[in-house]
Amino acid sequence: MRSRVHRHLASVVPELFADLPPAMATLSVAGALDAEGERPVLPPEFNWRDYTVMLLHVAAEIEHSLMVQYLFAAYSMGGPQVPEELRDDVRRWQEIILGIAKEEMGHLVTVQNLLTALGGPMNLDREDYPWGSDFYPFAFSLRPLSARSLATYVVAESPETWSGPEAEAIKEVAADTAGQYVNRVGALYGRIDSVLKNKDFLPDELFHAETLPYQASWDEWGRGYTRGQRGQEAGNVPDVASPQLLVFGVFSRDSARKALHEIGEQGEAPDVDEQDETSHFNRFLGIYRALAGLPPEQQALVARRVAENPVTAHRLNEVEAADRAAAEVTTSPITDPFTALWGHLFNLRYRMLLTDIAHAFRLAGPLDNGGVLTGRGALVHRAFAEMYNLRAVAGRLVELPLERDVPDGLRAGPTFEMPYSLELPHHDHDCWLLQRDLVQASRLLVDQLVDTDPASARDPYLIALRESDQRALEQIEHVLGRKGCTR
Repeated sequence: MRSRVHRHLASVVPELFADLPPAMATLSVAGALDAEGERPVLPPEFNWRDYTVMLLHVAAEIEHSLMVQYLFAAYSMGGPQVPEELRDDVRRWQEIILGIAKEEMGHLVTVQNLLTALGGPMNLDREDYPWGSDFYPFAFSLRPLSARSLATYVVAESPETWSGPEAEAIKEVAADTAGQYVNRVGALYGRIDSVLKNKDFLPDELFHAETLPYQASWDEWGRGYTRGQRGQEAGNVPDVASPQLLVFGVFSRDSARKALHEIGEQGEAPDVDEQDETSHFNRFLGIYRALAGLPPEQQALVARRVAENPVTAHRLNEVEAADRAAAEVTTSPITDPFTALWGHLFNLRYRMLLTDIAHAFRLAGPLDNGGVLTGRGALVHRAFAEMYNLRAVAGRLVELPLERDVPDGLRAGPTFEMPYSLELPHHDHDCWLLQRDLVQASRLLVDQLVDTDPASARDPYLIALRESDQRALEQIEHVLGRKGCTR
C-alpha cells in the first residue's frame, strides 16, 4: 500500500506495530479496538465516513492485486513440459485458479458499489510491482505457480479459526516465501463491518440508494454464470464447477453488510468446513495438498519457466544507485524486442479493461435501448472482450523469450504493469476521447508487431483484434458525433 495510506493502517491490524516504542505505539493504534476489544476507535484526521472510504480503498487495492497475482499464476501453468500423467490435474487446477480470479473481479466491482453508495471515489488502482507493506496479505509479486506461492494464497484466504499442525506448517512456508508474516484478508473486512454496523458512526442517510443505477449489477456482470450457485459451465474442464460471481448492489446499511459478508464467506471457509469446496481457502488448500504431495521434480514441471515480475523496460534510471541491485533482483526486464511489444499490448489491454469498468460507473441506465447498446452497455461488453484479450495475449507471453538471443531461457509472462493514471476526464465527451486514444494506440502496437515480424500479419488473433478494434472505433466515433464537440 502507498506510504500515504500505510500510516493509517495500524488502526486495522495494531499487532503489527507492537514493537514500536510505547509513545509511538500509542499514536499508531489510535483507531484500533477499544479497551473491551469491541468498538473501533476513530484514528486522527478522519471522521467515520471518510475512514470507511479509506478502508474500502485499501480493500479494493487488495482485491485487485490478488486477482492479478492469481491470474499470473494460472497463466503460467501448463505447457509441453507437463508429464502426460499430470496434464488433466494441471488443467483442472488452472481452471480452478482462473475461477477464483474471476470471483475476485466480482469482489473488486462490489467494493466499487460500496464506495459509490457512500459517495466516495471509486478505486481501481493498485501499486506497480515490486512492492509490499506490513498490512497487505503478502508482498505483491507475480510468480509462476508453485507449492510455495500457493501457500501464501492459502494463508491469505484462511479463516481466523484455521489452526493445527498442517496450518502451522503452511503458514511457515508462506512466511518464508513472502519474506514476512502473511496476513488474512478477512481482518480488514471485519474492521469495515465493525464500522458499518454502528449507526452512531454511519447514519442511515449516508447510504445513497439513488446511486444504484450507476452501480454494477449481477445482471450486467454475471453473464455466463449461475446466480446463487456454482455449476458446470460449458467448455470447462470436467469436475470443475464454474465460478460464482458475486456482484451486490448497495443501497442501505444492511445491503452493504450483506455484500461484505458474502465476499468474506466466499474467500474464507466458515468454521474451516472442508466439505465446503466453494471457498477460495478450501480450493487453494486442495490444490496445495495435491501439488505438495508430488515429488519435487514433478512439482517443477507444473508451470512453465516464466520469469517473476516481468517488465517491459529497465527502470534503473528511476531509482537511486544504492537500490539498483535490489531493482535488478525484483524485476525481470523483457529485452527481446518482439516479446516486449506483446508485453506493451498486454499492458494496454489491461488499461482498457480498467478504463471500461471505471467509465461504466459514470453512466446510468440499461445496457441496451430497443436492442441497441447504450454507452454503458458498450463499455460492459468491451470489458468482457478485454478479459478475453488478456488471456489470449498472456498465452503468447508465456511462450515468448524474456531475453534477446536466449531462446532456451526464461519465458516472459504477462506484465500487468499499471498505466501512468487511471483518472478519467471530468467531462464524458473527454472520456470517450480517451477511449478512442486507447483503441488507436492498440492499432499502432499491432502495426509495430507486424513490422517487427511480417509473419504476424497472418496471425489469426491479431487479425481478429484489428477487426474488433475497428468496430470499437466506429462505435466510439458514433458516440462522439452524437455528443458533438461541445461540453
